Amino acid sequence: QVQLVESGGGLVQAGGSLRLSCVASGRTFSTYTMGWFRQAPGKEREFVATISRSGGSTYYTDSVKGRFTISRDNAKNTVYLQMNSLKPEDTAVYYCKTGGSSSRDYDYWGQGTQVTVSS
Repeated sequence: QVQLVESGGGLVQAGGSLRLSCVASGRTFSTYTMGWFRQAPGKEREFVATISRSGGSTYYTDSVKGRFTISRDNAKNTVYLQMNSLKPEDTAVYYCKTGGSSSRDYDYWGQGTQVTVSS
């Protein structure tokens, strides 16, 4: 069983930055590809970014390329999402998960952290 806890969400102005963290329980963190999804009110949950087990490979949805950076520190069982040049349309609840850009029934999910970007 893997438990994921996100933190770092908050309220920022458009153009600002925010850094999200996701801490995983257990000693098997490095065996998982990790990813971030987000969900705005009334919208479908969408893929944001993913990172390979070693951190050597990353992948982003087109809308955040050049603005967001995913990284991980396996020694700390933590995955990060650095968000720069934030836009109001980035407002959503952000979720950390095991696995990549697809959603599978056996993936583990965090509780989510709210990100609000004002104009």
